[in-house]
Amino acid sequence: MKKINQIYSGFALMMLLLLGSCVKDLDQQPYVQETSASVYAKAENYKKVMAKVYASLAIGGQEKGDGNADLSGRAANAYLRIYFNVQELPTDEAVYTWGGGDALNPVQFINWNTTDEWSSAMYYRILYTVGLCNEFLRNAKDDKISKFTDAEVADIQAQRNDVRFIRAVAWSHALDLFGIPPFITEDDPVGAFFPPQIKRADLFSYVEKELKEIAAALPDRAQAEDGRANKGAAYALLAKLYLNAEVYTGTGKYTECIAAANEVIGQGYTLEPTYSKLFNADNDKRTNEIIFAIQQDGQNTTTWGGTTYLVCGPIVGSMAATDLGVQSGWSSIRTTPQFVSLFPDVTGATDTRARFHTDGQSLQINDPTLQTDGYGLTKYTNKTDAGGNGSNYAEGLVDTDFPMLRLADVYLMYAEAVLRGGTGGNTGTALNYVNLIRTRAYNGSNAGNINQSDFNLNFILAERGRELFWECTRRTDLIRYGRFTGNTYLWQWKGGVKDGTSVAQRYNVYPIPAADRAANPNLDQNQDY
Repeated sequence: MKKINQIYSGFALMMLLLLGSCVKDLDQQPYVQETSASVYAKAENYKKVMAKVYASLAIGGQEKGDGNADLSGRAANAYLRIYFNVQELPTDEAVYTWGGGDALNPVQFINWNTTDEWSSAMYYRILYTVGLCNEFLRNAKDDKISKFTDAEVADIQAQRNDVRFIRAVAWSHALDLFGIPPFITEDDPVGAFFPPQIKRADLFSYVEKELKEIAAALPDRAQAEDGRANKGAAYALLAKLYLNAEVYTGTGKYTECIAAANEVIGQGYTLEPTYSKLFNADNDKRTNEIIFAIQQDGQNTTTWGGTTYLVCGPIVGSMAATDLGVQSGWSSIRTTPQFVSLFPDVTGATDTRARFHTDGQSLQINDPTLQTDGYGLTKYTNKTDAGGNGSNYAEGLVDTDFPMLRLADVYLMYAEAVLRGGTGGNTGTALNYVNLIRTRAYNGSNAGNINQSDFNLNFILAERGRELFWECTRRTDLIRYGRFTGNTYLWQWKGGVKDGTSVAQRYNVYPIPAADRAANPNLDQNQDY
């Protein structure tokens, strides 16, 4: 049962409005159907607002299918849809059919500028979520909640940790995507002001400190309520932060990455035996491996973004939508031949993670606007374990949760950190973790297991592609390996050229939107934009 979804359902809170593109208005009190003060007058409402904070990662508005949108323009789309676009479409894992009409060509061809619609949408979505979190935390300080009973105070104090975790997720995305965003906390004043800009290394340190404090306060996996963050989630996000520390700060933290990964593993997670079950309509049952998910269901938390986008968007060519538990597809997303080449064969007979649709599809992408150019992928479905459809088949809204953090990723982070010289782990354990993942991929056989001579960083990058494709890790991974920009690694349509071309180093981060720089004199631009 997806409790967070049910708590949020029916609680229509008209949240924080960004006026135009002015970040100086970001930290104003939310405009609500009641006043913010009256909402926070009742202890029972805190959990409902906390649920809205969680839902801010999943949906784009207050009503069914993102209706009554939180924001405007491209930012009216759900957080996850925007995040997928900026993390996956610029990489070898995806190509988009409607790039012209949907203004996604600058993203998929890695030639965006400071007025790009989708990177700006991500910027505002991140800061919107941060704003929601700040408002909750401002109203959940000890002096504000002292009027409630001891039991209510304890509940709200626990909810503060959840909200701080979601804020850390949002700030970690800002750190990764933009580097130097404006910075606001619950201690800043309510009302119009110009938020200061934070340096990338300072934002890293802030997120690191927050996650360490949150990890100490959150419940263990076994004690956490369904759908809410636990210690494992905080440590998994911390491991991801440390894995990329060298990119963010210039100093590697691979030993710290191993330590955080060990904390996650110590929570008792295990790999789900069947890979495909991690991405179907009842994957909320997969809490053995999925550490933290963006919850979605077709009845209570509904969106045309999120995993509805990831199920319907990749249905192309002759692919049958009903096979994936929906009535129609959007003919939007395929993949490149360079990604296909990571797998030993395209049928999935060898490596079951190879979930390609090849019937009527060309391997080569001669024209990105042709939905039959490029193999299709069927990773996400709206089918249950038993083969039935999700709960809202009639309207095409899916039940599939998005696994933002899961054990296989933690295993691979541990392995990479060992290879990069981190201490506190060992090669034998790292190799075993990798082979556990590959044994599952090879239907329980050790035929795909690797030995010490195969165990290197190039292998890990490829294995991350095979295991984690379309889970919003690829852009970050390629940057960490120095292969996203430049010409070390080319794929079809990188840089807008069929055979791929070198792109400038500035594209390793997205720009601060020009409109916000015009509105806030405290903001500098990322280098070379």
